[in-house]
Amino acid sequence: MLQYKAGALAAFEELVKRHRRSVFHFALRFLGPPPAQAEDALQEILLRVVRNAGSYEPKAKFTTWLFTIARHHCIDASRKAKFRRTDSLDAPLSDDDGAQTRMDRVASETPATDEAADARRIRLAVQDALNKLPVEQREVFILREYSGIPFKEIAEMTGVSENTVKSRMRYALEAIRTHLLSAGISPH
Repeated sequence: MLQYKAGALAAFEELVKRHRRSVFHFALRFLGPPPAQAEDALQEILLRVVRNAGSYEPKAKFTTWLFTIARHHCIDASRKAKFRRTDSLDAPLSDDDGAQTRMDRVASETPATDEAADARRIRLAVQDALNKLPVEQREVFILREYSGIPFKEIAEMTGVSENTVKSRMRYALEAIRTHLLSAGISPH
């Protein structure tokens, strides 16, 4: 980042290459489907990195700075999205277990296997559980589990103590486990 700040454009390309995937997955987990929303968020986050390059100071790891920008953007996007809710193609058509989605009604060339159906059901249940978590718990869970960021760095990003971060993680795990059990999925 310091090289980019000094004017080396190739340094920015290297930063994008190294961190694009993890930031995209963070945004996808935080904002939920569709993936195009996470791709838009990634572009906006990278744009914010460019805009804020002049003020970057290596007080912490670059990833801490980057994910702080990503976190702020996702919180803003999440708040704005509450006013623009639409039905997702992945949302169940009814409250029944295993209910069809709008996407299920699209013809497929190959039949889905039981394993793929179970994996999809579990993935949707986990995403549903994440969406029901308070923002503070959801962001800690996503940063830790999907982005692999240590508790100490999450505490720096969020401006709370490491113990508070760990407490939020514990509550998030308990809520997700409870949600999965209520959906008939046994977490291992």
